Amino acid sequence: MEALYNSDLFSYVLLPLMIFFARITDVTIGTIRIVMVSKGQKLVAPILGFFEVIIWLIAMSKIVQNIDNWVAYVAYGAGFATGNYIGLIIEERLAMGIVQLQIITRKSADVLIGKLKEAGYGITYLEAQGAVEQVGIIYSIIKRADIPTVIEIIRTYNPQAFYSIGDVKFVNKDIASPTPQLGGVMRRWRKGK
Repeated sequence: MEALYNSDLFSYVLLPLMIFFARITDVTIGTIRIVMVSKGQKLVAPILGFFEVIIWLIAMSKIVQNIDNWVAYVAYGAGFATGNYIGLIIEERLAMGIVQLQIITRKSADVLIGKLKEAGYGITYLEAQGAVEQVGIIYSIIKRADIPTVIEIIRTYNPQAFYSIGDVKFVNKDIASPTPQLGGVMRRWRKGK
């Protein structure tokens, strides 16, 4: 075993691969941890941080032990870049949290508003003066997982609308995915306000 540890195969293939995968793991965990911090997940973020740092320390100790091994440096950098990419993909797939959707329409927003309400989304609508004409502004707070559905409604019923999406850290009411039954409950709740 010691012969393998001191061989070129270990130094220039196995060790760099171990460093590469360690960096992928710790940076992916770190990316998800940052998202958890931004979402206010006080319990999950520190646990992820613990494992992130332990894995990073192991990778760094191997780099320091093999300070003259340039392949390990390349593996370290490649693992960092790949970990960022994988972390962002995982974070996107988790679709955690809620977002604020702002839609600005130049034409009448009545049909779009009707379709969003029909789908069970709560909205706030304002008429405003744009740079050259009157516009309608629609605000909604939705689950991040519902973004593709809402964007499809916008593209179908008002394809020229401008929309932006921003993260929301906290709301004082629970946001639920729309269902036919829930949509009615939400509409009744809003009327009562």
